[in-house]
Amino acid sequence: MNRLLSSSTLAAAILGALACAGSAHAQIMANHNSNAPVNFAADRIEVQDRADRVVVSGNVVVDQAGLHLTAARMTVAYRQVGSVEIDRIDASGSVVVTRGNETARGNVAIYDLNRRLITMLGNVQLNQGANRLTGGRLLIDLVSGRSTVDGRSAGGPPGSTTGSSGRVSGTFTVPQRTTKP
Repeated sequence: MNRLLSSSTLAAAILGALACAGSAHAQIMANHNSNAPVNFAADRIEVQDRADRVVVSGNVVVDQAGLHLTAARMTVAYRQVGSVEIDRIDASGSVVVTRGNETARGNVAIYDLNRRLITMLGNVQLNQGANRLTGGRLLIDLVSGRSTVDGRSAGGPPGSTTGSSGRVSGTFTVPQRTTKP
């Protein structure tokens, strides 16, 4: 039976969600204070004890120290081993993570805390000021620090893509150089 989420479980769930959000774009987490208070709002929070899952839905908003996450829905899978340990966080429905002038967008974001992998899928777009990168999938390996954007969108049949070309594209600004005569 569902019950009201305890404040410690909720805090752990929201902190885990924020960790997902913050790592979606490599620069977004640079110098981020993960010990700062977490503020959140949603239309509904449901604890599914038997499934070890918390579902936060309806205009989900999470803020921590200038980092901002919005999504339609977030599911937090956890284990209770003395304390709550979060295993995986799935955010879906126009996931947007912002900090300053940096933004990461995608249809879905998945944070596998055990493997330390973050994946954003579907219409992925990374913006930093005027710089923009788009693709079908963003994979961030938090262990190696390696990030990869490709044109594929996992979740569909093999070989499926998010657009007609299935390619990564981007626009990067170039600093203006002055030449001396």
